[in-house]
Amino acid sequence: MTDQLTVSNHSRDIAGFTYVYPVISRRANGMSIGINLNPNNACNWRCIYCQVPDLVRGSAPAINLKQLSKELHSLLDDVLHGDFYDRYGVPEQRRLIRDIAVSGNGEPTSAQAFEAVIELLGDILNKTVLSEKVNVVLITNGSLIHQAHVQKGLVKLSELDGQIWFKLDRVTRNGVQQINNAAYSPQRIKQNLEIATKHCKVWIQTSLFALDGKPPSEQEWQAYVDFLNTFQNQPQHDQLCGVLLYGLARPSMQVEAPRLQPLSEQTMQQYADSIRHLGYQVKVSI
Repeated sequence: MTDQLTVSNHSRDIAGFTYVYPVISRRANGMSIGINLNPNNACNWRCIYCQVPDLVRGSAPAINLKQLSKELHSLLDDVLHGDFYDRYGVPEQRRLIRDIAVSGNGEPTSAQAFEAVIELLGDILNKTVLSEKVNVVLITNGSLIHQAHVQKGLVKLSELDGQIWFKLDRVTRNGVQQINNAAYSPQRIKQNLEIATKHCKVWIQTSLFALDGKPPSEQEWQAYVDFLNTFQNQPQHDQLCGVLLYGLARPSMQVEAPRLQPLSEQTMQQYADSIRHLGYQVKVSI
């Protein structure tokens, strides 16, 4: 029996491809076609809520562009002309391709072929007849955006009117180390976010949850709010569309999993309101 596509089933293997997979996205409110540039499960971060099993430290492998192209053509043909939606039990209201999301089982911008991948997606979309506009979205932790090969890819992404979903779970050095297991300074976060907004529209994506029964500390959250408030003074602040707040929809596959608990909808909305007061748009996904 074919697996059913749901917001909680984001299996990269569901369609049997190496690089391409379909997702029912709660944030995109429809179907997202994912491009997994890290089939080796390697990432430069190790977020404690990450759903990737057997996650290892490292970078994306060499990308077989011909195979990626073949897989994407095949999936698009199945969705547009086949019985894909019926086969995977996709609800009627979700039967719309909202975006193609470049992401992965790790940090996608670690792929040296990142620029070539974005160019390939543009070529395929230009040759595919779609009934609606399909956005190209880069889902990234943002930590490598200052690198030259990544910025070349961002130039290509901007030519597609693409978006960046920039992970920002915490903004203090200690907070990033605790949640993302990464040595990432507030200064570098700010610099990389500035680079991102110079190229594309950006949504910040933030995961909120309780750790050992406690939500983010008041000090940690105030630092986050202050960071967003300060960024409004940057030249490209109008490129920052808003914040995607999301909870624990799927179980973590990391050793910290037993220590994580979801926050209530009321609590999530309270966090959202503190961001809205700064003038930002906020979308909440429980």
